[in-house]
Amino acid sequence: MGKYILKRLLYILLVFFVLSFLLFMIYNMLPVDKAASTAQEEVKASKGKLNYEERYQYWQEKYGTNGNMLERYGRWLGIYPYSDGSFNGMLEGNFGTSAQYGKPVTEILIEPMKNTVFINILATILALGITIPLGIFCAVKRGSRRDVAVQVGTIIGYSLPTFIIAIVFIWLFSIILGWFPVSGMVTAGSVDWSPMRQFWDKMYHFALPLIVMTFCSLGGMTRYVRASMIEALSMDCIRTARAKGLREKTVIYSHAWRNALIPIVTLVIGWFLGIFSGSLMIENIFALNGVGKMYFSALTTSDNEVVLALQMFYILLGLAGNLIIDIAYGFVDPRIRVNK
Repeated sequence: MGKYILKRLLYILLVFFVLSFLLFMIYNMLPVDKAASTAQEEVKASKGKLNYEERYQYWQEKYGTNGNMLERYGRWLGIYPYSDGSFNGMLEGNFGTSAQYGKPVTEILIEPMKNTVFINILATILALGITIPLGIFCAVKRGSRRDVAVQVGTIIGYSLPTFIIAIVFIWLFSIILGWFPVSGMVTAGSVDWSPMRQFWDKMYHFALPLIVMTFCSLGGMTRYVRASMIEALSMDCIRTARAKGLREKTVIYSHAWRNALIPIVTLVIGWFLGIFSGSLMIENIFALNGVGKMYFSALTTSDNEVVLALQMFYILLGLAGNLIIDIAYGFVDPRIRVNK
């Protein structure tokens, strides 16, 4: 297993660097010159006392935008030195400076990243806690009225776009019923509250986005768990277990569920990555201080450093997810050996 993991890690590094190079090339082809805009602002503020060419060259060296494309990529990645001989790129934890906020990218992404990770983990736990029991129930009660009702509900939730569901839920729970705030993360004046009260206030504002994210995730996963369980319940080993007189609960949860779990493992991890990327729209709709809001803001203001940093994060998340899927197969199914 150790050799397999090492090979997969090397593969992940190769793909990561190739994709980082392609994305860097694409974004650097855009007609945005951060050094030129900064130099122009300085010359304008000095009322012509500063020389534009001198300031432009200075900021080119500062931002690492001088030289050819490969040199610029090397500086951004952290494998090619700046004019002063220092290495200060992505591998050193420096993703550049945000043109919109004038601060290091890592500094402005810390709080949004915490919020995004927090809400996505909660949404995943809630969704799995509902979809797995519901999918098993529908498979066992296949063809019943309750199974049909669940299937109709999941099809509706699966078919509707996320933003439509979000708008409907805001209209129902915020405007009509008044149970939750429409948007935002904190109540006005909550700065003076105790830490515990601030936490519950934050959870109160997270409640409706969490409900929307969970509801949007129910359809596909519930139907997949149901289909996997139906297939597992039709296996010969399940018929044999029932013929031996085993309790139905033992047959379902100890035998059928273990066989159904093998294809579900792949979906769960990929589905979690899908929730993570899907939360970008949810955060933007509910005005949450998360990665989604930051990402859309960076796109509209051509803040390429922030966009590149976030896309690198999602690429790394996807590659790590694929590695976890491969390793998980070896633990779920003893017939599979990841070192082969």
